[in-house]
Amino acid sequence: MSIQENQIVKRRLTSSYLTTVISISLVLFLLGIAGFLILNVQNLSRHVKENIGFNIELKDNVREADIQQFRKILDAKVFVKSTEYITREQAAEETKKALGEDFISFLGFNPLPASVKVKLNAAWANPDSILIIESGLRKYPEISEIFYRKTLISEINENVRKISLIIFSFTLLLLFIALTLINNTIRLSVYSKRFIIHTMQLVGATRGFIRLPFVYKGAYYGLLSAMIAICLLLGTIYVAQNQIEGLVDFVDLNILSLLFAGVILTGILISSISTFFAVNKYLNVNTDALYL
Repeated sequence: MSIQENQIVKRRLTSSYLTTVISISLVLFLLGIAGFLILNVQNLSRHVKENIGFNIELKDNVREADIQQFRKILDAKVFVKSTEYITREQAAEETKKALGEDFISFLGFNPLPASVKVKLNAAWANPDSILIIESGLRKYPEISEIFYRKTLISEINENVRKISLIIFSFTLLLLFIALTLINNTIRLSVYSKRFIIHTMQLVGATRGFIRLPFVYKGAYYGLLSAMIAICLLLGTIYVAQNQIEGLVDFVDLNILSLLFAGVILTGILISSISTFFAVNKYLNVNTDALYL
């Protein structure tokens, strides 16, 4: 074989390797995006739920010391994430800003009571738990009334369930497509080496001896593709953080580590298993079938 022919073969092999790696990388990138959404649905759900709460209106005759003591009791409760005490003056200022006029001058007095805003831990932000919490809080003499939007809490929980189901279904579909595409890409790559496999059989090489280098190379392609996919994911997350305010609050380093480990493991496993079966196919065919 001439030098020119050698160069042509090398270019074709390089092109085949690049095509395989790029194809697997793109598929793993899409799987990574889907995985990122699934893993962060829980974070998003927790963030939304922890902003759910209720307002506790206090009686007018409650002393400041009793209010602070009551707030400490609330803060110690397992279902409470945080509390905020709003004085009558603060409530009046907020209402003035909302109305755009001084209603106190018109009425001649401040009708707004002091209150405590309570935000719940995510595990307790559901209608049944809030009913139990409300029932337990009403025994405190400092409380005049408890306000919260019951329908909003139900709607949020229902929407979170729907979003989780949609993303999970999309990920399963994407995983099936990924398996098919990666398998076909590797089969084409192995197909170009079918004569090498047959030649090794003719000289007495065992099936395991023939298969092992291909599986190793498949695992290497999977690892390299996973690294490229991770770089693409990091770039996408970085751009998204700059474009979407508050997204950084949902990006957890532990979740990212889990996601990247999953992408690497998926890339290696799918590539190795697909290579294993692709090589087996050509280990089991006769000579005439190699030319088909």
